[in-house]
Amino acid sequence: MRNRTRVGFGHDVHALKPGRKLILGGVEIPYEKGLDGWSDADVLIHAIMDALLGAAALGDIGSHFPPGDPRYRNISSLILLAEVKKLLDDSRWRIGNIDAMILAEEPRLKNYMTAMAGNIATALALQTSEVSLKAGTNEKMGFVGRGEGIAVEAVALLESTEEA
Repeated sequence: MRNRTRVGFGHDVHALKPGRKLILGGVEIPYEKGLDGWSDADVLIHAIMDALLGAAALGDIGSHFPPGDPRYRNISSLILLAEVKKLLDDSRWRIGNIDAMILAEEPRLKNYMTAMAGNIATALALQTSEVSLKAGTNEKMGFVGRGEGIAVEAVALLESTEEA
């Protein structure tokens, strides 16, 4: 019998780079730098996808959406998140909730959190109350503290939709 609930953990980091848009949770945030990556480099959604895939034992985002594949060049991570939702549905998992922590020295993110949570909830067919987002700094320590990049850690709870 399948476990009725599972928890997954996701972690992602991307370097900040001039000349790129800063996209977090599908929201473009005004800032002088953006995140470097093959897709839109949305580090928040990437960590959430890895948490979801991990909970379902379906691999990681690199195995489903490999960097270097031209199909994913500059693609919105919201599109990829919707694809992960389809994989979960096909594997008979329902998302219970998501909790994510964004670590960024700057820019300040509090004015964008509601829109980010809304985008994520919409892509996953969840209520916004099932998506918890928080942001904090790294107290000027490490690559995040020096403003070199942004890191995100996420957890997700899945519930089986199979009959017991």
